[in-house]
Amino acid sequence: MRFMMLMIPLGYETAPPDVQLDPERVTAMMRYNEALKDAGVLITLDGLHPPSMGARVSFATGEPVVTDGPFTEAKEVLGGYWMIEVASRAEAIAWAKKCPASADEIIEIRQVQEMSDFPPDVQEAAAGFSDLKKR
Repeated sequence: MRFMMLMIPLGYETAPPDVQLDPERVTAMMRYNEALKDAGVLITLDGLHPPSMGARVSFATGEPVVTDGPFTEAKEVLGGYWMIEVASRAEAIAWAKKCPASADEIIEIRQVQEMSDFPPDVQEAAAGFSDLKKR
């Protein structure tokens, strides 16, 4: 089972483009990342630049509308993610609990949808999806 662990650093929604990272926190997080890798559960991971450097494309009017960050209405934003493969939701939660997160960080855990989760008609409509992911 694949799970995405989403890091939500509270306050990151207003972080400036040149936000500075604390080297001690980065070192602690790297130890955690190495533990995930050494356990053989890590698929991939990445940190994300703050929303002040991002953009959103909305379609409420039927036409794409681009809004540059920061996004004043945002209450929680992603700071990064880990994709892991484990045997169960409980194991994913156990790994998240080991993260050296600070008091102002939350990890949301979401299971990745597998094609086998869907009925045959949806699987047929999504034929070729697996090939797209390999590129």
